[in-house]
Amino acid sequence: MQKQLFKEAISSEIFRVISIASKQIEIESYVIGGFVRDFFLKRGSVKDIDIVAIGSGIDLALKVSQLLPNKPKVQVFKTYGTAMLRFKDVEIEFVGARKESYSDDSRNPDVTEGTLQDDQNRRDFTINALALSLNDENFGELLDPFNGIEDLENKIIKTPLNPDITYSDDPLRMMRAIRFATQLNFIIEDESLSSIGENATRLEIITRERIVDELNKIMLSKKPSIGFLLLEKTGLLSQILPELIA
Repeated sequence: MQKQLFKEAISSEIFRVISIASKQIEIESYVIGGFVRDFFLKRGSVKDIDIVAIGSGIDLALKVSQLLPNKPKVQVFKTYGTAMLRFKDVEIEFVGARKESYSDDSRNPDVTEGTLQDDQNRRDFTINALALSLNDENFGELLDPFNGIEDLENKIIKTPLNPDITYSDDPLRMMRAIRFATQLNFIIEDESLSSIGENATRLEIITRERIVDELNKIMLSKKPSIGFLLLEKTGLLSQILPELIA
């Protein structure tokens, strides 16, 4: 099968700098998640970019900062193995590829180093697992192990792995599924939708702040009623705002 290259998506100077930095410290890097999804959806301006490194994301961020003309300050979050810097008006987050395992009472995972595939497996939805290579040998190549492009075309929200695992591991993803369905006017796949209903009570391990943040994003979308009907249908609304159910 022919490799698909999308160099136009990563024509910005910052991606070339990240590519050079990766080569200099001999690790692979990829842009992943929302930036890639929004490129294919042709959704306006970019506010943040996620970079996954096969190795240390912190080391990559520090190297990128050295190579940029203004040497932006790098914020390092050692606990999570992530780092962030600002380039022009865009926040760029760097993380090392990782595997995650969860306990029943927390959405904070135990993290170990992993491959790009491990990192794509842990993503919330197929449309957010899309990655573009920033490496010399295949710069701009699309890596789409879960047919996320097809789901974008068909306007479907679907988890990469078994939805029961995805939602039980991190129940905030149930709110995110509904938020994306509302913002993008997408349909949540049937298996995924019924899984949200089955895991609705897991939302109790999520902090109110995180829930309110997702709720605000639903309310700020063009048609919030889509989200509220889904929240009611899945039983999440009775967890968050039981007054509305009454």
